[in-house]
Amino acid sequence: MKTKKEAEKIIKILKDYYPDCTCSLDFRTPFEITIAVMLSAQCTDERVNKTTPSLFEKYATPEAMAKIDLAELEEIIHPCGFYKNKAKNIKACSQKLLEEFGGIVPNDIDLLQTLPGVGRKSANVIMLEAFQNPVGIAVDTHAKRISNKVGFSKETEPTKIEQDLLKVFAKKYYYDVNHLFVWHGRKMCDARKPKCDECPINIYCDYATQS
Repeated sequence: MKTKKEAEKIIKILKDYYPDCTCSLDFRTPFEITIAVMLSAQCTDERVNKTTPSLFEKYATPEAMAKIDLAELEEIIHPCGFYKNKAKNIKACSQKLLEEFGGIVPNDIDLLQTLPGVGRKSANVIMLEAFQNPVGIAVDTHAKRISNKVGFSKETEPTKIEQDLLKVFAKKYYYDVNHLFVWHGRKMCDARKPKCDECPINIYCDYATQS
């Protein structure tokens, strides 16, 4: 396990290496990022960004989305994969927002997880992007891989990995960690061919130093 001091050094190096690091999903409102995050499950952000403009052109609010014909919604989001389940959750989520939250996406990590289709990882992303209020670290495939390779966690379950990350990263770094792990995973720490020789944090990485 890495120490807090090592974790801080790693984040500072990655911040310098990826100065423009930010969210890859396009959105304008808390509701739009909620839907975009739901669509991004097992789908690339690039594909989601190509799909959401036509969706949000007509259905950019919980009110509009709750009334959309399910077949039409499925057709629009079909390119994002798992469209039947995602469409069902999007409609149910919109209806719950109207019925229980006055049509407002709650700025609360626990309440967000009561919405259909929103788990811990998605809720972390929404808290970060919609409200600039990160209270945890979203553990996607990139964060999981980097955490295991670098040595932040030996766990395999996202919730347990997040708890290990929260032990070594101060809250002031939550915002950066969420973005940097995604960028580093996409651009450097590839699942099949990690670029260890080029990696700016290779001297701190258990995988790189043992290879």
